[in-house]
Amino acid sequence: MKQSELFTKTLKKAPKDEQGDSARLLIQAGFIDKLFAGVYSILPLGWRVTKKIENIIREEVNSIGGQEIFMPALHPLENYKKTGRDKMDILFRTELKNKMKLVLGQSHEEVITPLMKKYISSYKDLPKAVYQFQTKFRNELRAKSGIIRTREFLMKDLYSFHTDQKDLDEYYESARRAYFKIFERCGIGEKTYYTYASGGTFSKYSHEFQTITPAGEDLIYICQNCNLAINREIKNEIKKCPKCGNSNFEKKKVIEVGNIFKLGTKFSKSFNFQFTNKKGQKQDVFMGCYGIGLGRLMGAIVEIHHDKKGIIWPSPVAPFTVHILGFDKKAEKIYQTLKQNQIETLFDDREDKSAGEKFADADLIGIPIRIVVSKKTLEKNSVEIKNRDGKKMELVEINKLVKRLKK
Repeated sequence: MKQSELFTKTLKKAPKDEQGDSARLLIQAGFIDKLFAGVYSILPLGWRVTKKIENIIREEVNSIGGQEIFMPALHPLENYKKTGRDKMDILFRTELKNKMKLVLGQSHEEVITPLMKKYISSYKDLPKAVYQFQTKFRNELRAKSGIIRTREFLMKDLYSFHTDQKDLDEYYESARRAYFKIFERCGIGEKTYYTYASGGTFSKYSHEFQTITPAGEDLIYICQNCNLAINREIKNEIKKCPKCGNSNFEKKKVIEVGNIFKLGTKFSKSFNFQFTNKKGQKQDVFMGCYGIGLGRLMGAIVEIHHDKKGIIWPSPVAPFTVHILGFDKKAEKIYQTLKQNQIETLFDDREDKSAGEKFADADLIGIPIRIVVSKKTLEKNSVEIKNRDGKKMELVEINKLVKRLKK
């Protein structure tokens, strides 16, 4: 893509009213735009990152049997009355002209459960796992930390359905492993911890995936023996590590990037969602749910991967692989060659920007590989390559460039 064709522009200065480096940098670099507190537009560069994250999640969820669907964001309030969640203070409420009361979906248990009831009636229909990418709405009292905690956000929610607790436990473990693969591929695996948290009304415990960063809005205690973590909200309940029994913990600030719950039969009971077992008896379906907020994950990636100059995108989620800074007309031909070889490239062809402005924008936007095409490099029939996270620059001959980039 040619940078001159982007309708967005970088800002000379980061917004002062944003909390957290991720929001400031994403706005300044032209990835997102704030409409009002807790609500953001995702701009072209940001949408490319979002789709990269989405595809990573999709691949890993598909690998554990997930089937993708898309459910409505408008939910009948009646369904929430059945589950006892109609009084939640985070619900956005509205109604139809016929006075039917609705809520905007804050999650989708009240939709997925009656939906799957239509298709599951026998033990032969189980287990099943269904997921979606859908906008969620939560009437947060105070939206904070930029895109880390918002009132409207894109979420992957996965729901699994089982004959018994054992089958649920086995799938839960496969989901845990898939989540770590997702976070590793997104570049935050080393800083992300499997964390015991309150199960609320679902079970004794749930589990979160918490990523260490000074910008974190939560606290966890990490076992110094096995790296299992405990959320501060339940630390008084758990004095020793549930996995190894160690009592030596380290406290860290974190961002929650995912969570998983064993719902058990709470929602199936509410909707009389049952199956017939091998003996011909009726049983409640066991359920699990597994969530990841894509905007929150993007924000966490930036919190970890940035410096004073801007963002440093991990390659798998970067909006482009290569950023060409053109200071000679021959840069156009090199750009076209990379395009023809399916190398995702942003070409800074802007003629109204100085060299300094182009270099500053490249650092701010944070694409993994920067290529400079100038008269000086062309005298050696080469281009200059530099990794965004490195200091070393190297000259690469133009006829060897594609091979070098596809290593």
